Amino acid sequence: MQKVAIIGAGITGLTAAFELQRCGVNCTVFEASDRVGGVIQTVHEDGFLVECGPNSILDTHPNIGKLIARLGIEGNKLPANTAAQNRFIVRDGEPIALPTSPPALIKSKAFSGKAKLRLLREPFIRSKSNESESLADFVVRRLGQEFLDYAINPFVGGVYAGDPAKLSTCHAFPKLYALEQEYGSLIKGAIKGSKARKKRAETASKDARMFTFDDGMEVLPKQLATKLGDALKLNTPVKGCHRLDRGNWQINGEEYTDVVLAIPAHLMPKLDVPFDLSPFTEIYYPPVASLSLGFNENQFLHPLNGFGMLIPKIENRYALGALFPSSIFPERAPVGMALLTVFIGGAMAPEKALQDEDEMLANVLKDLQDLLGLSGAPEYKRLSVAPKAIPQYVMGYEKYLNHMKQIEDEHPGIHFAGHYRDGISVGNSILSGINIAKRIIKHQDTKDSKQH
Repeated sequence: MQKVAIIGAGITGLTAAFELQRCGVNCTVFEASDRVGGVIQTVHEDGFLVECGPNSILDTHPNIGKLIARLGIEGNKLPANTAAQNRFIVRDGEPIALPTSPPALIKSKAFSGKAKLRLLREPFIRSKSNESESLADFVVRRLGQEFLDYAINPFVGGVYAGDPAKLSTCHAFPKLYALEQEYGSLIKGAIKGSKARKKRAETASKDARMFTFDDGMEVLPKQLATKLGDALKLNTPVKGCHRLDRGNWQINGEEYTDVVLAIPAHLMPKLDVPFDLSPFTEIYYPPVASLSLGFNENQFLHPLNGFGMLIPKIENRYALGALFPSSIFPERAPVGMALLTVFIGGAMAPEKALQDEDEMLANVLKDLQDLLGLSGAPEYKRLSVAPKAIPQYVMGYEKYLNHMKQIEDEHPGIHFAGHYRDGISVGNSILSGINIAKRIIKHQDTKDSKQH
């Protein structure tokens, strides 16, 4: 009889367990801490709703919606305010809304005339990336330096907290890499690839609806935990797992046919196991701080009419950027107040994330004064620091992915799933959990059919 142990109650582990349980597979989730959700954490304080981790989910795949429907929390979904669609990029000290269409690009001040003309050459560039090309080199080759500086650099800083000069195109941005490989051009691929996405019932990230939940992101992991019931074991660390003579695995004195490792990669080498997890200590997780600040709306000259602003490294500012949560979703701040979440540190400036809070606040306020016309001090503040925030899919990352696959091949029943393998977004992590559950069930079905 199949029995699965899942180590880690982040969103991947919880989703995998829910899918297995739904299909009648007995499973147990072991979580060392006293809460579920991993980096997903919502705080209600002084009338503000603050996300200490991810702020939203992109509805890029039908399986994400199916999960939410099965959990019975469709009614709790909260779509992003359509009036907050502006994404601001700071250029020459001014937040400029990124263009969302070709006509808007022509008029936009975000890029120079020279950069726009350079973009027209992109479909005619015949060179192709190889697996060792960095994202920075890829973008300069296809789009030019200015698009790296004022589009990709701030985007990567905001999403990955990463450095495009170190990230691998094929591993960190596999869809971008695939567009060039298949269509020979990003522009051609964006147009022609839309048909392929429709066949797969997928939505491009730029077109996907963004949502959260009425009571914050933590609604999702808490509902998963409720559905799992006694299968979830909090405050229950796992020291390791050992192979039994009959091929199953022993964890905390119990026997399991399968084990899913759904904890951050940097924690894995602490486990006592009969295979080598030490290479995963090399996977870099830079520190990131998020400073949530509450102000009166009239303290800003800027209308905060958007999703947020990203700050390119070339602008020489302190912060990576800021989200405007109270503009994106309702009831994130008291009436007449504005909530901003500012991100600091990441791979390009890790030391900033670990600075003294007062020093950090002073630097952040200077950025907000200069860029958004802020006057005065915040009425509310909350600092969240992730010393190891987001795994960086750097050049050469395939060695870690290959090592995971080798362990799975040589040690049947061991499975790797999570943001270190299948993409860093919440959506990627959900799909990783769903897919690992499917693989475990399919493997057992294949095994059973061979035995009969």
